[in-house]
Amino acid sequence: MDIEHFIALSIGKWRSMRSGHSLAFQHFEEVLSEITIEAVSNSDPKVCDMLAEYSTIRKISAISPFKMCWEAESDWDPDDSSQILSGSCTLVPIPENHLKGIILRSIGYAEAEEAISEYKFQPDGTFILQTKYEQSVAEERIWFASDNVRCRSSVIKSLEGTAILQVSFASEVRKI
Repeated sequence: MDIEHFIALSIGKWRSMRSGHSLAFQHFEEVLSEITIEAVSNSDPKVCDMLAEYSTIRKISAISPFKMCWEAESDWDPDDSSQILSGSCTLVPIPENHLKGIILRSIGYAEAEEAISEYKFQPDGTFILQTKYEQSVAEERIWFASDNVRCRSSVIKSLEGTAILQVSFASEVRKI
């Protein structure tokens, strides 16, 4: 597995069912989401801006940028279970080699800020993404059970790694 193949497999519309355990708030959450992943051009203005900002740090070669959009319903707030949470982000992979690299993200998963994530692939094709934020570290694992089913788990820890704040598991089915 390499980043181009992984993204090609991920392109499409997905229905996600996620269960999360917030250890910090001692709360269990169920989230149903519609996720759309679409390829974008290297010449997309958002991609160009992200690359320009990052190129001051090091020389880069981006491949297969993509955009992810989501709409989710969560049972976190039982008083307003109809509340729809939505968002989008642009992601720009910059491989170091065929097994690892970084991804520039216009907005983070665990915290609403731009992020630079490190990724790598395990021998079985599992994609591991680690993102360090100001106060936490998020690690996601994504693997394909089949062409149309993928699984995703995440662990969010304190920056020092001394406390686990949240864990989750999602099964995602491609909408055909």
